[in-house]
Amino acid sequence: MKKLTLWDFVYAVDMAIACAISYAIITHILVRVVDKPNELLGGMWAVVATVFVFRETRASSLSAGLDRLLATSISFILCLAYFLIFPFTVIGLVVVIGVGTLIVMAFDRHDDIVTTGITTTVVMVVAAMNPAQSWQQPILRFADTVVGIAVGVVCKWLCSYLFFRAIGQPMR
Repeated sequence: MKKLTLWDFVYAVDMAIACAISYAIITHILVRVVDKPNELLGGMWAVVATVFVFRETRASSLSAGLDRLLATSISFILCLAYFLIFPFTVIGLVVVIGVGTLIVMAFDRHDDIVTTGITTTVVMVVAAMNPAQSWQQPILRFADTVVGIAVGVVCKWLCSYLFFRAIGQPMR
């Protein structure tokens, strides 16, 4: 077991604060336009995106944010197109996951297959809970993700800058 450093504690507090900010931003925006379950789902999805981009270095955090944005964008486009034409079905779910996988492979981004598949699954299954408004789910989850990524990257960069500047070490 590793002895925790001051940076480890600062990192953990920074990530927790970033998650709280992401959750607060999304839930305060969504409370005006969606029902309570969608508001809570939006907050959770923004927090997931924030956690996803928190990495050890600023460069890897930015890279993770771009990876998440690409995977989410592919999922967003496919799910929205699907729901504008068809209602949710399990066959539709697996077809969209398969098509998303092929698109990610075509971009030679094999590491993003998992994120694209998870995002697609969540969006489609949540949309199935309210078929009349299924087309809204890709849009809402894309917005949640963008907020979570932005807050996570900004908080990670700002905290790293301030911490390593204060202790006189090169930034991570």
